[in-house]
Amino acid sequence: MTDSQQYTPGPASGAQVRKEGEKWTLILVRELGHPPEKVWQALTDPAHLREWAPFEVDGSLGTVGTVKLTWVGTPTAIETKVTRADAPKVLEYSDTRWELEAFGGGTRLTLWHTINRRFISMGAAGWHIAFDVLNQLLAGQPIARMVGAEAMKFAGWQRLNAEYAKQFGIEPPRWPPQAAQKS
Repeated sequence: MTDSQQYTPGPASGAQVRKEGEKWTLILVRELGHPPEKVWQALTDPAHLREWAPFEVDGSLGTVGTVKLTWVGTPTAIETKVTRADAPKVLEYSDTRWELEAFGGGTRLTLWHTINRRFISMGAAGWHIAFDVLNQLLAGQPIARMVGAEAMKFAGWQRLNAEYAKQFGIEPPRWPPQAAQKS
């Protein structure tokens, strides 16, 4: 496993926010140098998800049905219904939608994630890092998963949180307070 302490995320990019009524949706787009089928497996297989995603599931997200999803750092599993699983193009569950589009020998991955407005820059920073970890995993050069409270201690996450807050025109959340800096 590659040392995650050598990892530095790039600048905040590829994200936007949409508001419909009281609902806020974070939209992130990332181009990955891997075919849609390989990306699909990483989005749906529990073993792959444990390597990069901010949650774990007790079954495949690749078929319509119910799984238990647990966000890292929370003790409670949430019954989550996969409502659409059109491999390797569209995956929908809970408040999340993924689209995979073949693009230039790789995949353009788009995530729509409904999120509380006050956490939108935090979510963008977290998903940005998760996508970087995913890309490294798919390239066969995995780095340690950085999610939840541990990710928030990472200086790269804090920088991204501030950059995304500025892009979205919001005040960055002041949480966690006095987070320890890791580089």
